[in-house]
This record gives sequence, structure tokens and C-alpha cells, in this order.
Amino acid sequence: MVGRPNTYVPQLKVFQTENTRLIVSAVLSALLVVAPALLELPNWVGRGLVAVGLTLTLVTGFVLLQTQLRLRARNVASTLLTGFIEQDSVPCFVTDEDGMIHACNPAAVQAYHGVEKDTLGGNLRAVLANPSAVLYRLKCRAKKEGAAREDIATRRGQLRLAVHKMAGESYLWRVENIADRTSQNGRSREAAPFPMLTVGRTGSVLFMNEAARSFFGERVRALDAILTNDDMAPGQIQTIATKSGLKQVLVQEHERSQGRRELYFIEAEDSTSPGGKTDFETLPVPFLKVAPNGDVLFANRMALSLLGLKSCDGQKLGQVMEGLGRPMADWLTDTVKGMAPNKSEFLRISRRDRETFVQVTLTRVLEEGEPVLIAVLNDATELKTLEAQFVQSQKMQAIGQLAGGVAHDFNNLLTAISGHCDLLLLRHDQGEQDYGDLIQIHENANRAAALVSQLLAFSRKQTLQPEILDVRDTLSDLTHLLNRLVGEKVTLTLSHDPIMKSIWADKRQLEQVLMNLVVNARDAMPQGGEIRIETEVIHLDKNLQRNRATVPAGEWVTIRVADEGIGIDADRLEKVFEPFYTTKRTGEGTGLGLSTAYGIIKQTGGFIFVDSVKGQGTQFTLYFPVHRQDATVDAEPVEKAAEKAAPSHGEGVVLLVEDEAPVRAFASRALRMRGYTVLEADSAEEALHILEDDSLMVDVFVTDVVMPGMDGPSWVRQALVTRPETRVVFVSGYAEGAFDDSEPEVPNSVFLPKPFSLNQLTETVHQQMEPVEA
Repeated sequence: MVGRPNTYVPQLKVFQTENTRLIVSAVLSALLVVAPALLELPNWVGRGLVAVGLTLTLVTGFVLLQTQLRLRARNVASTLLTGFIEQDSVPCFVTDEDGMIHACNPAAVQAYHGVEKDTLGGNLRAVLANPSAVLYRLKCRAKKEGAAREDIATRRGQLRLAVHKMAGESYLWRVENIADRTSQNGRSREAAPFPMLTVGRTGSVLFMNEAARSFFGERVRALDAILTNDDMAPGQIQTIATKSGLKQVLVQEHERSQGRRELYFIEAEDSTSPGGKTDFETLPVPFLKVAPNGDVLFANRMALSLLGLKSCDGQKLGQVMEGLGRPMADWLTDTVKGMAPNKSEFLRISRRDRETFVQVTLTRVLEEGEPVLIAVLNDATELKTLEAQFVQSQKMQAIGQLAGGVAHDFNNLLTAISGHCDLLLLRHDQGEQDYGDLIQIHENANRAAALVSQLLAFSRKQTLQPEILDVRDTLSDLTHLLNRLVGEKVTLTLSHDPIMKSIWADKRQLEQVLMNLVVNARDAMPQGGEIRIETEVIHLDKNLQRNRATVPAGEWVTIRVADEGIGIDADRLEKVFEPFYTTKRTGEGTGLGLSTAYGIIKQTGGFIFVDSVKGQGTQFTLYFPVHRQDATVDAEPVEKAAEKAAPSHGEGVVLLVEDEAPVRAFASRALRMRGYTVLEADSAEEALHILEDDSLMVDVFVTDVVMPGMDGPSWVRQALVTRPETRVVFVSGYAEGAFDDSEPEVPNSVFLPKPFSLNQLTETVHQQMEPVEA
């Protein structure tokens, strides 16, 4: 405690001691005065007076005891409350029945200038005209109910006065300033864009916001001071008096509790228009007037532009916007009855040309005594776009994790299936009866592997093998296959930029993207037509903003695939790249084609956009960054590659570490068939145990990346400390991104994704066996 209130609690004890001393002194003095007279009186009179005196003394003692108990209880309560309210940021007071302050916290001392008055009412006179009546009313309610609270409009704003009945006839008061809090409509009244007055039952102005102070030019004390007629007529344009002169305004009324009203004044530029519609037209925000049954009574110019309509005549609110999640009529009814939660709703505009979201705030007002609803609209498209981007990233992450998990387990199975199929094919000639069945197993295993690759492509977690590509050569190699895909009804036309530049991409994945786009274009033209593939090198002088993406300035190679098909609805364009979203009928498409293309292009560092007009066709545009290369650097590796002498198979020892038994069995048999000595381990810990033998020479580690216990890169780094020259082949059902980027790269290592064939495994090990060049 600071300041004067520190003295209040000790004063209780002083008051208690002084009262005791005064009462005892009065009784003794009375006895001393009457004692001589009592000696001269007859015995029966003296005994009577003595009895009366003793009775008075006992009564006085009892009263004194009760007073002491009550003061002690009050003292204890005040002391406890003093510690309790010490850290409260709201001004708090402890008073007695008469309003005398016994304790207060530092917030009260700061707010009321050291609490100069002895009573709570005296201190509140700075903000309340008649605090005694309010305090008495709240105290009576607290006596009956234990606590009471009331919000009071003051000259400083809103004040919340709360009281709690405590033991010992003490009261705890909290005086909270809520002038900066939001009003019932969920928005700050002070920050409201229109002039607003809060008017009491008697017409006195209890509050006016900043816009009102600026509009009227002075502090308005009473509503009569601005009226030029008998009464305020909500919903109509009328003349009011301001410091700068008479003004035409449209008045809207909002009822609040305890008989108070909120009046909003909207200045009219043309008072001759009927119903004040011209004023609504000039409002700087989209504005709707809605009947309780949902009929749109009026919409200003900005609202019509936002809704994409020329007129709202005959329209209901549920027809122009959607997405509430419950019947629109229930929301309107609850708002009219004052039962709706005081919050805005995010809705989607029912327009087909573009996707638009609005934040709608409904307010109940009175017009000629009848309730109507005012809907203020805020364009929330950008906010919902950011939300959609976040949701899309979360979705991509979730699907990516799912794809990674499925790919790991599925690729292990496919490796075992296709690997053992390769082993069987080695023992059968083409003329044998079982050879064709084995080929079918092998091809279907490859198809399953391609499906998993699509999932990984969408999640951007596939392993790419990029190279320098000329898109003209890539399309030339692919033309024959594309012509077979489109069929006889569709014509495929290619057009190339005469000056083409190279890109850095995975040729196999780029071919998959182009095939997906051409197949979709073919399906969009069931009656036939033309598919055009055009390539061009463009230079962007500045960043290109498209949809939610930004293409940086610079040189780009573009590939456009256009058709003359049925097109895509505008509201579906942004969904075509989502996984499993398809406009085709059930059984005609999985919805993974465009999502796969999207993932491949993004992982390559490019962009893909779609444009479509319903009934006229669709065009996909692919952007690839131009690859910068040095011709002298490219020529050198070719020379060296020709000089290398390839060692023969079967010269070396391989340590194979794989926790999946079927994969380990296939890989070990494949390597032994090529003449390698193979040591097997089913875990990283067992591999390190094998390497404890210093006399054991190992040329290549072939290890899975993700295993129970220690992972592949971790045990390999530990083993390379004593065997630094050993080469490494990492295999995994996950993508190469499974490596921890925070760890240093493992030297002399390559990555082989699952599923791999017998030849891919043995060739990779063979290449790692080659001598390291200086």
C-alpha cells in the first residue's frame, strides 16, 4: 500500500481502543458522582439505584464487546483484502457500511489523486454527478445477493462499478473504466466511422465518439441542443444544428439496455432524394438494408459492385451470399431478437465470375418504430486467400507425410516383388510358358511404382534426376507417343520459338507432365479438335503476379498446352491442382494428374498456371527458369568419361544393411550372382558390430536410410571414422529428402531409390567400386 490508505487499517485499532477507554471512563465517572448521594439515601432506594447502575454497566459492557468484535472482524477483513487487491490493475476500495474508506490499492491512489476524500462517494464525484444514489443502490443489492455490478455512462466514458459484500460489514468496490472496450455490436464505438451519440432516458448525451465531436464541433450536452424539430426521426433525413451550421443527416437508431439509445448520423449530400437513398449511395463502405425476413431492401453502389449485381430488387440475403453453415433465416431472426452472438460472419458472394468473400456485420436498428437490419460488408477476399494458402500448405504437408509413409512401405514391397521377379526371369527363356506371366508381374509392379511416384510428385518429395534439356528435343522425342494418345479425332500441333534456351529438369518427369496435360486436353474434346503445344523464351522486366504466385523477373522458357474443349468453370479453376479433385466422371480419372504436374513443376523451380473460358477451351502455361551453363565445363566431363576404365563385376566386399528381410534376401542374391562377397546385417547396430573386426575389408556399404534404432546416415558416419575410404550406396523407399539437411553430407555416397531392379542395384554398386580419381 502507498499513500494515505496505509493509515486506514491502523486507525481501526485506534478507534477501537479509544471507544473502549471513553465508555469505561464514562461509567466510572458516573459511579463516582452518584456514590456520595447513594450513601445518604435510604437502604431500599440505594439498593435500587445500585441495581440500575449494575444493569447499565452490564449493558454497556455487552455493547462494548459487540463493537469490539465487529471492529475486529472489519479490521481483519480489511487487512486481508488489502493484500488481495494489492496487485489488481483496477482501482479497488474497502469501505464500511457508511462508505468510509478503510483500504485501497495503488491503482486507486493513482486514478483518484491519492484518494483525498475519506468516503468512496467523495472520490467518485469527479466522474459521477450523483454517486451517492448509485452507491446506495448497489450496496442494497449486494446485501441481498452478495454482489452487484452496473455499467454507468459518465463524462469520461463507460464506468463499470462492482461491489462484493464481505464479512464484518465491509464492502469491496472495483471501479473499472471500460470506455475503450468494444460495444455490443462488436466494434469500438470510439473508432466508429460515423458520428455516434449515446443518449439516456431523459435525452442527455452520455457519450459521443471522436467522429461526433468533429462533426458537431463541440461537446453536446443534450439531444435537444441539436434538434430543429420536436423529435429525432430514425430512418429519415432531417436537419440538425452543429457549430458550423445546419446539416442534413440520415439518423439510424440502435437500442441498448437501461433505456439508452445509440444514434448514428450519416451526412446527406442531397436531401431531395426520397428515403435518403442518395446518402446511402455515398457511403464509403458497402451497405445493405435487410428486412427481418431476409429481403434486401436497399444496397448502395459499393455493395452492388462487391456483390457483382446491378440491382438487388427482389433478392434475399441468402441468394446473394452463402456459406453461413446454418439457415440464413435463423441468423436474421436471432439478430432481430437480440439473441445472435455479437460477432461478424464470413460469407461467400454468390457470383460466378470470381471468388469473393465478405465479412458481414449485422446490426438491428429501428425505422419508424419497425426493426430492420443494417449489414455492413467488408471485402475479406485477401484474408480468405491467405487462409486458403495456409490450409493448402497444411493439406500439402499432410498429404506429403501420407505419401511418404505409403511410399516407404509400398516401395519395400515392390522392391521385393520386382526383384524376385528379376531373379526368376534370369532362369527362364523367352520361349518358356512362364516367361510371359513373369513379364506381366514385372510390368504391373512398375505401374504400381509409378502410382507411388505420383503421390511423391504431388508432395514434392520425389527424387529428381535433373539434366540440361532443350524442350524442342524433348517434345520431338515425345511426339510419336503423344499422337498415339490423342487418337484420330484430335490434331496435335507443335510450334517452337526459333531461338530456344535450355532448362534444368528431369526429362522423365517433364514428359509425364506433358502427357498428363495432353490427355486432359483430349478428354475435354470428345467431338475432336486441335491441341496446340507452343514453346517460347520470354523476358520479364518485372515480377509477374498471377493468382497467388509471383514469377520473378528474368528469362523463362514457357510451354503452353491449349485445347478447344468444354472449358472449366471460373469457380473451379483454383481447385484443379488439388489432389483427388477431378471434373471427370467416376472411373475416368483419379484426380492425381494435375496435382502431380503441379508438384513436379514446383519442385523443378517453375510455375504452372491455367486459363479457361467455359465452352471455348483451356490453356495451361508452364514457366521454367532458363539454365545458365558454361560450355567449357560441360565438355570436360565427357572427355574424362571416355578415359575411364570400367572394372569388372565381382571384385569386392559389400556390407548390406536392410531391416526388411525380403528386400535383403533379394539384394544379397543379386549381388552374389554378380560375384560380390556379401555380408548381411538387419540393423545398424549389427553392422557396427561386424565392423569391429579390424581385419575385415569392406569396399562398399549398401544400407537403408530409415531403420528402427540408428538410421543409415548415422551409423555410416560412425563407421567412416575408422574406414574413411569406404564407398556408400544409400537405398530407401522414401525420397532422397529423407536425409537430415542439418547433418554434413556423407562423402563418397550415392542414393538409389526403391523400388530398384536387379540391374540397377548391381550397376550402382559396380560404379561405386570404381577407383576414386585424384
